[in-house]
Amino acid sequence: MVLGYLIFGITFAFAAGVQPGPLQTYIISQTLKKGWRSTLPAAFAPVISDIPILILVLFLLSTMPDNFIVILRIGGGFFLIYLGFRAFKSWQAFDANEAISDKSNQQTLFNAVFVNLLNPAPYLGWSLIMGPVFLEGWAIAPINGIALLIGFYLTIVLTLAGTIILFGFARKLGPKVSKILIGFSAIVLFIFGIYQLWRGLFILL
Repeated sequence: MVLGYLIFGITFAFAAGVQPGPLQTYIISQTLKKGWRSTLPAAFAPVISDIPILILVLFLLSTMPDNFIVILRIGGGFFLIYLGFRAFKSWQAFDANEAISDKSNQQTLFNAVFVNLLNPAPYLGWSLIMGPVFLEGWAIAPINGIALLIGFYLTIVLTLAGTIILFGFARKLGPKVSKILIGFSAIVLFIFGIYQLWRGLFILL
């Protein structure tokens, strides 16, 4: 049971970490401009920025009835499938030149945290997907929720750090690898979306 929550956190974090977004664009542009050593601390931005998001979302979800959590799980399944579709479209329309374009002139961990705080993805991810799964696992045994958090944040930090190092050392190889990872993330998101729908409907019925 613990392993299942750990794997869920790892795979969802990986899928989220390799998809193009504001934070990914920021760290890539900074890596190409300043180098990987100066940009590497930005990989920890989600850990810091998610603290207020996590507290707020879990507090709100914990006050809701159990049936509402199940409905959110079903909604999360549809949302994961939607993210999978977006990842698939990104894979189809992948542009190596656009992926490594410089769109920012700032580089600090603070700025990366601020970028992520203004990104709607963490709010949607925690309210529709991670939050309900965390509360479900915590209710069974706290170790399940802890495993989910460790798997998620360890993986997303490593994924972002890997992206920074990849674009820092292998600019030609980076876009090709990024396209492969985006395609893989689309498959992972589709699978977990179907799984979320199945679990939610199973509990509801």
